[in-house]
Amino acid sequence: MLLSILILIAGLVLLLFAADQLVTAAVRLSRGLGISPVLVGAVIVGLGTSVPELLVSFLASAGENMDVAMANVVGSNITNMTLVLGSAALIAPVATRLKIIKREGALMLAAVVALLVVLLDGVIHRWEGAVLVAGMVFALVMLVRWSMSDTASNERVEEDVDLSSGGRSQPILRHLVTSIVALTVTIFAADLLLDSALDIGDRLALSPAFLGVMLGIGTSLPELATAIASMRRGQSDLVFGNVLGSNLFNSLAVAGSAGLVRGGTLESLGTLSLLAMVGVAFAAAIVSWTGSKVTRREASFLIAGFVLFTATIY
Repeated sequence: MLLSILILIAGLVLLLFAADQLVTAAVRLSRGLGISPVLVGAVIVGLGTSVPELLVSFLASAGENMDVAMANVVGSNITNMTLVLGSAALIAPVATRLKIIKREGALMLAAVVALLVVLLDGVIHRWEGAVLVAGMVFALVMLVRWSMSDTASNERVEEDVDLSSGGRSQPILRHLVTSIVALTVTIFAADLLLDSALDIGDRLALSPAFLGVMLGIGTSLPELATAIASMRRGQSDLVFGNVLGSNLFNSLAVAGSAGLVRGGTLESLGTLSLLAMVGVAFAAAIVSWTGSKVTRREASFLIAGFVLFTATIY
């Protein structure tokens, strides 16, 4: 037990440090390439931090446990839109342009609704998995096109004194390598933290349902750490990009890949969880729409929703 606690603390410290470095490198990379920080957040950060979800769902599907595979996706999406976005907004209001909420936000909502439609009958076929993966390809194309069409003034990255030593003068390749290394360490630290938490839960004889919630939270730890690090550096666009990109990847690529590996029947994943996933996605979109930002008061409602969902599952 003591060893697990020490590993948990070490994993948390490593996770926060790696996430901070990832945000720094991502901002510098977006500057060097002259592209939208939202695109960097969605593709590099958002999709990259969803690798734990992809691994868990892929292995669960290959092991003929489709319930675990899909529950991981649903739980991660709910965590991203409540705990991750809410925690970031508690530090400071998470603001972005209304155009991003209408555009990238609508794309994310469409992906979540598509996942609901696929899973609502309790069966996921391989052809449905293929459709979801194709949807991810379409989403990536749209994200790139939107980023390229935006003017430089609209996609301006806020200056940060901590980043003044970097800038465009540093090689882009260096920022890219740093992003990849930081992302790898972030995922490793999250896995370390998750394993130790599950071991502690097992030793304390916690219920399987509650451990399942811990798994969903654990696979979203990279997103949570990255969102907090982004707000500490005043990069709201990275937070939105991170959350939107992660939910896009979860709903389309992760769920689609699991369906492609082995289609199957869902026996224990209830309709309530699916409706909760869609409900919190629309709730997060609504609070983001009001004033083009998520305030601390709205963040408290999002986190309360996460607590309510966790208590219901428990």
